[in-house]
Order: sequence, then C-alpha cells, then structure tokens
Amino acid sequence: MKPSQLILTLSSAALTACQTLSPRPTLRPSPYSPRVPFPSPAAAERNDKVCVVQAHGDGVTDDSFSILFAFHECNDGGHVLFPRGETYTIGSAMDWTFLRHIDIDIQGRIQFSNDTAYWQANSFRFGFQNVTSFFKLGGEDVWIYGGGTIDGNGQVWYDTYAANIYTQRPVLVGIDGLRDSVLSDLSLRFSPQYYHFVANASNVVFDNIDIAGASTSKNSAKNTNGWDTYRSQDVTIMNSVINNGDDCVSFKPNSTDMLVQSLRCNGSHGISVGSLGQYVGQFDIVESVMVSNVSMHNASDGARIKVWPNAPSSMSDDLQGGGGSGRVRNITFEDMAIDNVDYAIEITQCYGQKNLTLCQQFPSPLTIEDVVFRRFAGKTSKKYQPLIAAFACSSAKVCGNIHATDIKVVSPNGKHQAYCLNQNAKNLDVECTSLYKGFN
Repeated sequence: MKPSQLILTLSSAALTACQTLSPRPTLRPSPYSPRVPFPSPAAAERNDKVCVVQAHGDGVTDDSFSILFAFHECNDGGHVLFPRGETYTIGSAMDWTFLRHIDIDIQGRIQFSNDTAYWQANSFRFGFQNVTSFFKLGGEDVWIYGGGTIDGNGQVWYDTYAANIYTQRPVLVGIDGLRDSVLSDLSLRFSPQYYHFVANASNVVFDNIDIAGASTSKNSAKNTNGWDTYRSQDVTIMNSVINNGDDCVSFKPNSTDMLVQSLRCNGSHGISVGSLGQYVGQFDIVESVMVSNVSMHNASDGARIKVWPNAPSSMSDDLQGGGGSGRVRNITFEDMAIDNVDYAIEITQCYGQKNLTLCQQFPSPLTIEDVVFRRFAGKTSKKYQPLIAAFACSSAKVCGNIHATDIKVVSPNGKHQAYCLNQNAKNLDVECTSLYKGFN
C-alpha cells in the first residue's frame, strides 16, 4: 500500500467523532516566565487542513513512510493526527527538520522497532558524546502534543549495551535546529539513552512531559537523561515528572538562558551543569540558568556542576576526557526539596578523576563564578554522611563568588557538613570540612 493511501486528508470540519483534535496546550509557567515570550502561532500561519495517519497496527510493518508523507502534506499550516487507540511502528530513520507552522497531535502510541543493527547503522549522529537519534526534529513553529506516548523499545538496547558498551544507542527525541516550538502533554517511555537531546535550538518549551522506563532485566537502563541541552538558547522545561536513571536535566556545552522549573525527579543524578571541559581545544559555556521549584527523590545529586580536570580522566571505557576550557556563570538553583539524595549540592572540577592530588596538580582552566544555591530543604541518604554536599574546585583561581544560603538539609545522623576545597567558607551555609568521601 502506498503511503498516500494510509493518509486521510480532510478539513477539520469533516473529522468523525473518533477523530477529535486535541486542543493546543495552554502554557502556564510558574514561578517564573521565560526571558522571551512563549511561541504563539499567528492565525495566518494555520489552516483547517488535517492529515490523519492510519497505522498498519501489526507491530511489524513500518509506518515511517506514511508519517513522513503526512508531515509533508500538512506542513505549512496543517494538523497531523495520530488517533487514540492506534499504535505506529517506526523502523526507518526520518529527518523532520523541514517542519514549519504545523501541529502534530499524538493521541496514540508511536514505538520504534527493535532492529538494533539497523539503527546503529542509520540513526542520525550529532558529533557529541556518541549521541545518535531515531529521528531528527527541527524547523520553526512546531507544536507536538496530544497526550499520547512515544516508546523507544529500550529493553533490547539495555541488554545489548550490557554485552557491548560501544553500542550506539539512539536518544528518543533528537532535536537539531528547532525554534519557536512547543512539546507538551506527552508520555515518553523506555528510551535507549537520553530522552531528549536538544541541539542548536532556540525558544523551545517542554511542558507536562512524563518520563519513565526502567529495565525489566538485570541490565539497568543507563544514561537515560531526561534532557540534555547543547548549543541552545532560551529552552524552558517545566511542569514535568521524570523517573529515570541519570541526569534529570543536563546543560551541556553552550547552553544559555535556560529555565527549568516545577519538576519532580526520581532516581536521577540530579540537575546538572555539565559535564564540561571534556574535549581539548573546546571552549564550553553554560550561563544564565535558573532552576526553581524542583523535588529530588532517591537520587545521587540534587544540584550539580561537573567539570573535567586538565588531565586525562575516565568515567568509563566509553566516556573519557579532560583538558577543555570555558566558563560557567550566573547559575541559580533554588527551592529544591531533597529526599534520600546522596549529595544535595555537588560542585566538582575533578569529574572522572579519582586522584584528587592529580586533579589539583592539573587544575581545570574552566572557570566557575556567580553561582547561587538557596532554599534547599530535606534529608540526604546515608552514602556520604555526615556530608550533605561537596564544593570542590581544583584551584581557587578558577572558582569564585559561589554562595549557598538557607540550606536546611541534614544527613540521616543530623549533620550539616560539606566537603569544601578552594572555597570561601563564609559564603556557604554549611559546616565546611576537609573530610573527603568522593564524588558521584
């Protein structure tokens, strides 16, 4: 059957009762509004054309060509509908960077095939930390919503990666060059790696996203970050629930003017600036970041800044680096609830380097300044007690103006101590100590 035969193209008035369009989401930021206004499609940029994608529905036959046909058919003003109750199988890599002035209404379920050999050979490569993606989303004025599910079929990838750590695992939602767009009211399940990789994007909003997907075998789901931003500006992430096994949100190199608020993170590695300074010759920037109103549960970290030292280091055989430069500046973490978290706050310029002496002998050239942690409350886990935090800079020359105020966090034994290295202890509302128990 041709792709065009699996598309119903009609006006919105001709939809049947079982083909109701979802209303475009209303965005409600709290406690802050972003620096730039939210995307808002003009009436002239939309028409009443609707493309209804019909699924093969057998869980095997590839629906990619029908989906791509619908996107082209309803691009520049239309509405693409994936009806409730339908399951779509995607078995081919798709480039969606041509999208413009379009609503994509996912009410059903989209699931990627489990052909790991195909995806490793054909997924899109981003050229950063081995990131690849099933599809590449870009364009202008793209709204994706509808209450449906995008499923990465991750279990086969968790097992494959356990057998071979050099497996190229796709991220679930790969973004490249998206601007003035919104993703809202979606459930994301079982990503092989990151759930979102947001590259070269501007003024993109993620709202009411539900993320989950634990492994059902002995092989855990690794590197399942909720969001990684990269070379992007004015990204807002809000009103979402994340159950994963790595960073809840991670600001990778050249992420600026970021707003993250009203999240519930469970099982994660916290909200992280970095890792940065991984690659020699690269100048990484993360600045003007606000993180507010976050609850962090059963995690390794609450708020985290992680920088590679100026010496070759390794987190694992497939994650190594060190020696890059750059700056972290104007970062605020506030109003964070801490529940069974190893470190409520962690700053390290020794990421990937267990030899603290070597880290100080070769301090990072990447500067950290104008950082604020305020209004943290709760209890850490037992892992590092009596420590609740670690503030570790490889040199006082590259760290400055770091403040922690109103930190009402204690360890299980009631202590309020933090490991402090090359810090101004007067600026930190903790009991600084030289007791070192390691980094995450």
